Amino acid sequence: MRLTFVLPVVDLAGGNRVVANIADRLQQRGHAVNLVSVPRRRSYLGKLKSLISGRGWPRDSLPGPSHFDKISIPHHVLNFARPVLDDDVPDGDVVIATWWETAEWVANLSPKKGAKAYFMQQHEVFDYLPIERVKATYRLPLYKIASSRWLVDVAAREYGDHRVWVVHNGVDTQQFNAPPRARQAKPTIGLLYATPGWKGLDVSLRAIELVRKRIPDLRIVTFGTESIAAHLPLPANSTFHYRPEQALIPKLYAACDVWLCGSYTEGFHLPPLEAMACRCPVVSTTVGGPMDIIESGQNGYLVPVGNAEMLADRLVNVLNLNEVAWRAMSDAALATAARYTWDNATDSFEGALCDVVKNDTDPHQVG
Repeated sequence: MRLTFVLPVVDLAGGNRVVANIADRLQQRGHAVNLVSVPRRRSYLGKLKSLISGRGWPRDSLPGPSHFDKISIPHHVLNFARPVLDDDVPDGDVVIATWWETAEWVANLSPKKGAKAYFMQQHEVFDYLPIERVKATYRLPLYKIASSRWLVDVAAREYGDHRVWVVHNGVDTQQFNAPPRARQAKPTIGLLYATPGWKGLDVSLRAIELVRKRIPDLRIVTFGTESIAAHLPLPANSTFHYRPEQALIPKLYAACDVWLCGSYTEGFHLPPLEAMACRCPVVSTTVGGPMDIIESGQNGYLVPVGNAEMLADRLVNVLNLNEVAWRAMSDAALATAARYTWDNATDSFEGALCDVVKNDTDPHQVG
């Protein structure tokens, strides 16, 4: 098949990692894959300063480091930030939007660019986005591929779309792995440091403070792509890694007794699965991917969204397990991760695209 993924700015975000992994494997299987993305926007003030300083009016920035840097797929980056148009996309069999704004662009492309699909990795109804425009993209006559069963349910319940393929994310066990181990000398919780409100960092930090009251020598290991925010400080005895090298991240997971996710919403969310691949049980709110991969009491625990008290209770449960019981939960986490490979994800994505091409007689009948 001839496939084009239409992307926003490419960077080190998890959603881009998913597309990069699947696109690379599709190309290795003989498909003709192309990428189209927009450059990072410079601020108007920054452009004005450049003009005043005599450097001229600059174009939008070229993309910075991204998960696409190490894969050899043809990648067309537009000269400036604007909607993707027909002339930017090669003719093909399927063209795939990868977030809400790209869905608007893909919907307006001509039929010769291929059947139109929408890879939903999150339900992007956030206050900092134009919510009604975002919601409208989920009603567009595009074939939907979703990264979790929760997103499939959202498409059906809120948008009346009952024909959505699910493609769970994978984990690279060559990168994310750890040898069998005992618990840490000091009880240790790990979490991703991310400040967008829907990431639930406030809930996670409240839960950690509750745990600390019961386990005073608690240690925290965390990493993220943002600096520590003044309104969301880390507690004492925390170790923060800012934009760690990819090779270090598995060691951070393996340095934890339990991984914490307090998000209010997630489409899938890779860190819990990566932590499991590094033999770390997970305590998470009932969001996207964790609902599909966590079996409470076996490889971790699920708790209601926003409930810091219950998160704390389940974290204490894991931290207080005896050595045999903790190792059993650690082994179960590893066994779960082993079922979610990128090859399996690519199988599912490829199968969905084949269905899309086969059934693309009238895309306006989707759903």
